[in-house]
Amino acid sequence: MNWIKLEQLLLKAQPERAVTAEPALNHAQLCEQALSLAAGLQSQGVQRIAVHLEDAADLAIALLGAWRAGVSVLLPADLQPQTRQRWSSEVDLWLTDQADDAHLTDYRHAPLSAVALDLDRCQLSLCTSGSSGEPKRIDKNLRQLANEVQALEQLWGADLGQACIIGSVATQHIYGLLFRVLWPLCAGRSFLRKQLAFPEDLQRASREHPAFAWVASPALLKRMGDNLDWPALSAVRRVFSSGGALPAEAAQSLFERLHQWPTEIFGSSETGGIAWRRGHELWQPFADIELSQDSDGALLIASPYLPAGHIEHTADAARIAADGRFELLGRLDRIVKLEEKRISLPMLEKALTDHDWVAEARLGVVRENRASLGALLVLTDAGLHALRNQGRRALTQALRQHLSQHCEALALPRRWRMLRQLPLNAQGKLPQADVEALLLAPRPKAPQVLEQVEVEGEWSLQLAVPPDLAYFSGHFPKTPVLPGVVQVDWALSLGQQLMKLPAKFAGMEVLKFQQLVRPGDEVQLHLRFDPERGKLYFAYRNETATCSSGRILLEAVGDA
Repeated sequence: MNWIKLEQLLLKAQPERAVTAEPALNHAQLCEQALSLAAGLQSQGVQRIAVHLEDAADLAIALLGAWRAGVSVLLPADLQPQTRQRWSSEVDLWLTDQADDAHLTDYRHAPLSAVALDLDRCQLSLCTSGSSGEPKRIDKNLRQLANEVQALEQLWGADLGQACIIGSVATQHIYGLLFRVLWPLCAGRSFLRKQLAFPEDLQRASREHPAFAWVASPALLKRMGDNLDWPALSAVRRVFSSGGALPAEAAQSLFERLHQWPTEIFGSSETGGIAWRRGHELWQPFADIELSQDSDGALLIASPYLPAGHIEHTADAARIAADGRFELLGRLDRIVKLEEKRISLPMLEKALTDHDWVAEARLGVVRENRASLGALLVLTDAGLHALRNQGRRALTQALRQHLSQHCEALALPRRWRMLRQLPLNAQGKLPQADVEALLLAPRPKAPQVLEQVEVEGEWSLQLAVPPDLAYFSGHFPKTPVLPGVVQVDWALSLGQQLMKLPAKFAGMEVLKFQQLVRPGDEVQLHLRFDPERGKLYFAYRNETATCSSGRILLEAVGDA
């Protein structure tokens, strides 16, 4: 492999070295555009820029160009108004894809000369997502980034070979930036420009390359189902996952389908990479990472990806084995007090996921009257079966009984919410404030629309029935079933959203219920409106049969 050090990427243009495809970009073109941008920024006296670009190649050009011009770069997590307000005083301009901001094409000048970048003076600032509090700015220099990409190549370069790097994570954050942009640039591997959000997109892109690797998140890897061409995808050189914990169930599923364990990366914006693991192994620290612990058991990190002499004090509790590998025990900053008792939310979450019914769990404080804990759960297939056949009360009572072996009665959740999946953000995280907002929100009363297609005025919708739907309570306590009146209401409500329907409900015709609809089911709803007769035809189907069907009579307001 023709390795180029990060600081030397602009020195010698190599037109035979591919950077991206669709559209194609080679190393010589990358250098020319970066040096042209550098000249433009320098001519206008720009010192500090914020960069947010969806195209990974454009981001590479922006970074290299800014560093060549001596311009410091801030990578904001997003472009929300509050984010812009937070950082606006710290930058001279915003370089983005948005119409009112500066663009790469605005700064095309005769290119500056090619020189080696200064490892200590080239600056990059990353912004945390704020998942555990207020977003923070993390300042790094090029030396720290160069050390890390060198370490990644030493670990996995031989495995990857000439693999094209395909990513589902944003390049605005340290993991995506290193794995999708900087590392492949130095190694001479091509990479996809776009972030791919769906498993089907990942599959489509993978099929276009004889060798490929994935830079993914737990959120995407958990959604990769049976509908994919797994024999073709098993050619993947390596699957990387970072941004949060990959559930053991998802890792096992990938192993069975791809015949390799995903490679999980543990780290943060502050620390860079700390360790990695595959399957059920303990975490293996990266080379030259020095680990220690404080009196509370929190990890202390000394690393070549941190400023020299700096020791990063994390909030991650760990148990370090004699060989230097370690087990993570949860976040120490997620300790709450109830009635003066300290309660570790990660410890309770771990206890819940040890139960056969729970795939994922997140706990938070419900601050209503007397403060108590609440739990967000994603159920396993066994858990969903228990919910469908024993009812919500029996399920939560069994989980409370299970937890009572691990904590005092005070810490047992009093509020439970069952979700199809945790609503993770773009960084694969679920901020604690969002957990607590979900616990305070009422149970859902509407289906989740997964897909909707219209053909000649008729609609087909793929619906997911929330496992914790409010209408299941009392109907029936031990065998929850979606009430028929709710099915009619959903059909009418969704029809009104999608079609121009008369406003007045005038009655029902030919209403049939043939199959039960249960918690967690996915059903197809077919809608057709006959304007001449004022009738809305609906039918719910599962994979094998019709669940219900009927005709809803509608009249315009004022019709006699």
